[in-house]
Amino acid sequence: MKGLIFYLLDVFAEEKYAGNQLAVVRNAGALSSDQMQRIANEMHFSETAFILSDEERNGGYDVRIFTPAREMPFAGHPTLGTAYVIRHDILDETINKVTLNLKLAQIDVTFEKIMKNEILWMEQIPPTFGNTFDEAKTAQMLNLNVKDIDSILLFKGCPPACLSS
Repeated sequence: MKGLIFYLLDVFAEEKYAGNQLAVVRNAGALSSDQMQRIANEMHFSETAFILSDEERNGGYDVRIFTPAREMPFAGHPTLGTAYVIRHDILDETINKVTLNLKLAQIDVTFEKIMKNEILWMEQIPPTFGNTFDEAKTAQMLNLNVKDIDSILLFKGCPPACLSS
């Protein structure tokens, strides 16, 4: 495990020691999945991201994301935090877009400077939906009337559904 570089970041934070904690590990390509899982468990943050190499592959940087319990195909704040590390410590800071090769897909992160703040924007893939729930059973489970189900949804006429990845 020689040559690993660790970063501890605060994502979605306006000051130090706030926001979502994130550990990012560089030069992680030689680590096994089990080793990455053990490191993520040791860090014990909601997620730990592993940059496999400082070299671009297929137009992006290979990154794996682990919780203390399992690998994730995608997660928001690790994607943004890892792109920040890549831009500031691997690439030239004038680059305004970093692409991450995640298990789910390639995700682009763009950088924008607004006054003293650096804002990162993530281009996510469209969600896919699984089976819809039976509205009567859902209403019963939530102790609601069936007619209340439609009124609590943001988009009328959209039945409750499972997101799948």
